[in-house]
Amino acid sequence: MSILKIGVIGCGSIARHRHIPEYAANENVEIAAFCDIVEERAQEYAKQYNAIAYTSYEELLANEDIDAVSVCTPNSLHAPISIAALQAGKHVLCEKPMATSREEADAMIQAAEASGKKLMIAHNQRFVASHVKARSIIESGTLGKIYSFRTAFGHGGPENWSADGTDSWFFKKELAFIGAMGDLGVHKTDLMRYLIGEEFVEAAAFVEGSAKANSTVDDNAVCILKSESGIIGTLAASWAYNGGEDNSTVIYAENGILRLEDDPDYSLIIQYKNGSSERHSLGAIQSNEEGKQSDSRVVEYFVHSILENKTPPVCGQEGKKSLQVILAALESNETKQIVRI
Repeated sequence: MSILKIGVIGCGSIARHRHIPEYAANENVEIAAFCDIVEERAQEYAKQYNAIAYTSYEELLANEDIDAVSVCTPNSLHAPISIAALQAGKHVLCEKPMATSREEADAMIQAAEASGKKLMIAHNQRFVASHVKARSIIESGTLGKIYSFRTAFGHGGPENWSADGTDSWFFKKELAFIGAMGDLGVHKTDLMRYLIGEEFVEAAAFVEGSAKANSTVDDNAVCILKSESGIIGTLAASWAYNGGEDNSTVIYAENGILRLEDDPDYSLIIQYKNGSSERHSLGAIQSNEEGKQSDSRVVEYFVHSILENKTPPVCGQEGKKSLQVILAALESNETKQIVRI
């Protein structure tokens, strides 16, 4: 089996905590290059992994030895760098949200198709053990018809996580495009699409920027979503959950309630209508909190899709569908109307 040579573009926190250690743990990969506009960051990793350091992504992409790249930059650069990488003949694993518009997402998808290279978006929620089991339970019909859901992803904000702290690009609209909705909310739209096996067709939302003083993006949002078959539910994304992280999902169905990541001891609980219940401890969900950063499996699936020449589980089309829900929610907040997706 051939060894893939990987370049990591953007050496901030998501690269440090997820991409780099997951590549390093993968026997089919050699991390051959690092790129960051902060030269010391790229140099530090290059020294650690005996790789080449770049401050220009164009120069990294010109290196013909590189087979694939991770794009771990501010959101506004996801599309231009991913497109350039695909056009340079590299496979691309791009962080979420994949783009800042439908047009950018379409351009990324077209670049992947034209180049014949893989494009995967780094949505990790659908790989969490409790979520995988929940999907199989829902598909089995045990719970009957799904009526409603509530899902949330919130914590105290990226300043405790980002390499640049309170001066992070996360808070700057020209770099981030959106705040908590792009950082956290888009993960949950991807998860809910995966769990219920349907697309969302309408969105209504309130999106506020009230919790972070030096920010030009949203930090607190609540959306109401409706699926093709009429499943309705709420999605909350927030950087204002200051007492700890909430990454829970509850699904209300004909025969009971399914609780995911809603209990400290049991990652999946089913409370049946007849009074019986099931509890499953399936391991902790990935978290940004110190000491809770487990393998997201994103890199594993990306590498596998390249080596086996298979469509990645979160391909460009999937990434776009999850992005569109967030874009509709933002439009709803601006227009004060329900928006069709």
